[in-house]
Amino acid sequence: MTHNRLMLVFLAAILLAGNAFAQDKTTGGVKGKVRVETGTPAGVSVVVRQGELEVARGLTARSGEFELKGLRPGRYGITLRKAGLSVGTIENVEVKAGKPRSLGDRLILTIDEGSIAFIRGSVFNEDGRSMPNVKIELARVEADGTAKKIDGRVTNETGSFVFRLAPEAGKYRITAKPGGGEPVSKDVDVDGAAVYRIALSVMPATK
Repeated sequence: MTHNRLMLVFLAAILLAGNAFAQDKTTGGVKGKVRVETGTPAGVSVVVRQGELEVARGLTARSGEFELKGLRPGRYGITLRKAGLSVGTIENVEVKAGKPRSLGDRLILTIDEGSIAFIRGSVFNEDGRSMPNVKIELARVEADGTAKKIDGRVTNETGSFVFRLAPEAGKYRITAKPGGGEPVSKDVDVDGAAVYRIALSVMPATK
């Protein structure tokens, strides 16, 4: 009797698995990989919609990959969102039954310039002329007064540079290090998404 019951349970499990497999064959899905201009691609919201109606939602994994299943065959729109980044949309994505539609790995979200802070600056010599190719370092000034370098670059042909930062409040130190002059620094207090402008005047190196 026990043996017969075990056989019935086993057969029922096989039938259920077969039904589930058949059901999976009637739907499809979408998958892809999101890349971001800055930060991590994890945690990007992926919304699948038909017109304005949301039909599925998920988040990207640590590497930016996502997959949403159980979509009926048809055409969909995809919306990608993450704070600090521009909203990405893909329209007219056709989903067929039986397998997920791959959107590839070229889904790139750029910085939303309305939600970040910019430090824009220029470097001049003692005569007031722009200085290209000057090394610029960006450091965050900690509560104890120490400065921790977080970024660096060189000025362009017009002596200008720009850093893009998260809009959280903080103090930053910008240091210009010319090859033939004394280093010069200025501190900038960032308190939100805005453009902060500075000018650095470099003096000749002392002998």
